Amino acid sequence: MDSSPPPAAIKRLGQNFLIDPNIVRKIVALADLSSADTVLEIGSGRGILTEALCRTAGQVTAIEVDPRLHTFLSERTAHLSNVTLLLGDALTCSIEHLPIGTIVVANLPYYISTPLLFRLLSQGTRFVRMILMLQNEVADRLIAKPGTSDYGVLAVMAQYSAHISKAFKVSPQCFRPRPEVDSAVVLLRAREPRARRLEEEQRFTALVRAAFAHRRKTLVNSLKNEGYDSRPVETALTKLQLSSSLRAETLTLEQFLELAHLMQELT
Repeated sequence: MDSSPPPAAIKRLGQNFLIDPNIVRKIVALADLSSADTVLEIGSGRGILTEALCRTAGQVTAIEVDPRLHTFLSERTAHLSNVTLLLGDALTCSIEHLPIGTIVVANLPYYISTPLLFRLLSQGTRFVRMILMLQNEVADRLIAKPGTSDYGVLAVMAQYSAHISKAFKVSPQCFRPRPEVDSAVVLLRAREPRARRLEEEQRFTALVRAAFAHRRKTLVNSLKNEGYDSRPVETALTKLQLSSSLRAETLTLEQFLELAHLMQELT
């Protein structure tokens, strides 16, 4: 391994490097890897997790946006034959070539964690499971249940695509520099794809976003404000035996799916 010091963190890139080997062990154990597995790591940083993944997985592809860290990591992993280092932005970098069943293990940059998460989830079973380090607040929003303040678009859309559980919290002391927030590791297991056409998926997504666009308003009024005709909405709610005065956060994922289906029939 090269003896040169690792590059310093760049704040605007949200760099907080994991330094706790115990947390690394817990993440790798949660990933449940074998020599037959392909892993995608996003934000490989200084490589503490990358090296651990290479010891247990068959093949690791690691994406890093920072050229300094990419160079440092190339030197650090030069002795490893099962890692491919990509220099690029995980929001735009090609991930479609990775095999179906790839496992994602990542300490996601917190400032782009939500769009990154949606990008990964959109790949369906290409990523059979994901072990992600996130801001604790985002983790709570992912696993939120109907009727709670954390329940919103992120919860509904993520739970539409995956079974999600929060595995453990991670203290700021486990990073350098220390972030100002608590972190958590979540496990997402991809659901079997629902038998829906692309336009149905897009209508469902648009409905959920519109439903939560005005959280203080009733579902009917929030959708009305987003351009939906109130009559089919009210008719669909009646058919589902739901009150027209309820708010979006009280609907379960399945009720949102039923509502989207009924509204399509009625319009």
